[in-house]
Amino acid sequence: MPPQPKNPDPAPDLYEEIVRLRAAGEPAALATVIGTRGSTPGKETMRLLVTASGSFLGTVGGGCVEADVVDACLEVIECDEPRRVTFRLTENATGETGLMCGGELEVFIEPIAIPQVVIFGAGHISKDLCTVAARAGFRVTVVDDRESFANAERFPEARLVIAGETFSECFEALELPASAYCVVVTRGHAYDLECTDFALQSAAGYVGLIGSHVKVRNILRKLQGQGRLEGVDLARLHAPIGIDLGGGTHGEIAVAIVAELIAQRRGRLDGLRTKRISLQEMEIVTGRAERKAPGKAKNA
Repeated sequence: MPPQPKNPDPAPDLYEEIVRLRAAGEPAALATVIGTRGSTPGKETMRLLVTASGSFLGTVGGGCVEADVVDACLEVIECDEPRRVTFRLTENATGETGLMCGGELEVFIEPIAIPQVVIFGAGHISKDLCTVAARAGFRVTVVDDRESFANAERFPEARLVIAGETFSECFEALELPASAYCVVVTRGHAYDLECTDFALQSAAGYVGLIGSHVKVRNILRKLQGQGRLEGVDLARLHAPIGIDLGGGTHGEIAVAIVAELIAQRRGRLDGLRTKRISLQEMEIVTGRAERKAPGKAKNA
């Protein structure tokens, strides 16, 4: 019997694609038609899934309004907040069918990705940090080189706990998208250096490091000296991490860190008082910029 031709690969199922995107932490938005009035190509419960690249799956009727819905989805992905939008369609013929659109389409658009937080270190601060971050809606992964610390019993709120013989071994199990938040809170400067280096070399858009200003400057100098900051955007580094709330207990530190993560996610970080040294200071410490000498006082 001659070989039978293969059927073309079917389009992905919309709900399966949502599950995949959420698991991967990839930003996307789902548009659902929740109401129509007049003549519209879309009908209630039609859905359109849009990714940050602008690709989409499904439909809200095509024709007159679909491109506008895609644009609105991209805005929701950017702000990470749901919205209800009404699209008014003018009576224009579309396509070869001559379909007349003259109604309104009401669409609910929601971000569907769960932001991923990767906590490097499984100590006492990390335990509180995992709890607070999970309650704030983040998908938490905990990474450590000590299985006695990094385990599901100590971190029941974590979606994933990775333990290995070394941090390098743990890194092999990690894939960090641009939407990931990395928080480095290990038990020692050498481990902080290693994990910060890994996070900065990844695609993660946010890298936070706990510690003093002196420690942060020393780590930056070491990374620069090792040639590890070539091409790295230091604007991604938030160090020391946390909103300056004045607290010092493990719980207070965890709250301050998660508060910064929330503000970063919602686009509200500018103007808040954080512990972070400035980007200008980072550029000076790493030799990318020179410190300006203070101006001479003018003669009276």
